[in-house]
Amino acid sequence: MNGVSRTRDAGPPAPLQLVVGDEEFLAERAVSELVRRIRQDDPEVELRRFRTSEVAPGELAGHLSPSLFAESRVIVLTHAQDTTKDMLAALAEYTKDPAPGIVLVAQHAGGAKGKAVVDLLKKAGAQVTTCNRITRADERSDFVHAEVRRNGGSITPGALAVLVEAVGSDLRELAAAAGQLVADTGGKIDEAGVRRYHRGRAESSGFAVADAAVAGDRRGALEALRWALVLGVPHVLIADALADSVRTLAKVGSAGRGDPNRLAGELGMPPWKIRKAQGTVRQWRPEQLAVAIAATARVNADVKGVAADPGYALERAVLAVVEARTAR
Repeated sequence: MNGVSRTRDAGPPAPLQLVVGDEEFLAERAVSELVRRIRQDDPEVELRRFRTSEVAPGELAGHLSPSLFAESRVIVLTHAQDTTKDMLAALAEYTKDPAPGIVLVAQHAGGAKGKAVVDLLKKAGAQVTTCNRITRADERSDFVHAEVRRNGGSITPGALAVLVEAVGSDLRELAAAAGQLVADTGGKIDEAGVRRYHRGRAESSGFAVADAAVAGDRRGALEALRWALVLGVPHVLIADALADSVRTLAKVGSAGRGDPNRLAGELGMPPWKIRKAQGTVRQWRPEQLAVAIAATARVNADVKGVAADPGYALERAVLAVVEARTAR
């Protein structure tokens, strides 16, 4: 899922449109896409946008009245959750007989506030686009994957993970990064391409620290950690990445050398991650992993308030993982 769902897409846009959800970027895009579709059939269609609380019911009625010259219009009401009783009554009257050539779009943030207008438009047969907030890492990955395809490109699983980690959770930035990478790489995005174009952020990410640490690369791990701290990567994210890498090695190591595609469901992780861990865990013994797991458990508490200096605690944990890996 990329955070957006629609009741239907076929045919011309319905005269009543409802965009619901608190993911602002997706909601704005949904409205823009709707206008684009309408202008494919009528390039001269006029767009008028109003904040619901700043337009009077009588004024809105004028905008929704048919033109003497049969001019098409798209009327967008943003912040529809602020609909008053008088405005709700005006909308209820209008939805009984929508004017030809006019598309009314109500943009609602979701939730209980102003739910009456959502119920009204749904009952009137409005075409609904839901723009749910994207909060989980896997949802952001799905979003970026969809963005790359939207721009006509493809992206490897490893590159997808690095890009999401490098750019962060802001959908605007993720969408812009995906589009830029498709343009700059000719459409085929791999991990090297992501690191090349997002070197500063990708190389300073928590997973870059973790990758170097579990590989036993003391110098690389400390350098990545220091850059991450200088650039403001949260201590908790670095600690989580370190713990995730070590836990992944332990889980994959205990599962044996099975096919990553088959193990994916059993271990609850994507095949590319299993394949990567299988290549690394061969260099680890069970007792070494036990030491590394203990170190990452300690630092998880340290960065959440136990340690006076979380930066130092992270450095100590990184060194502990490196030393566990290189112990003989």
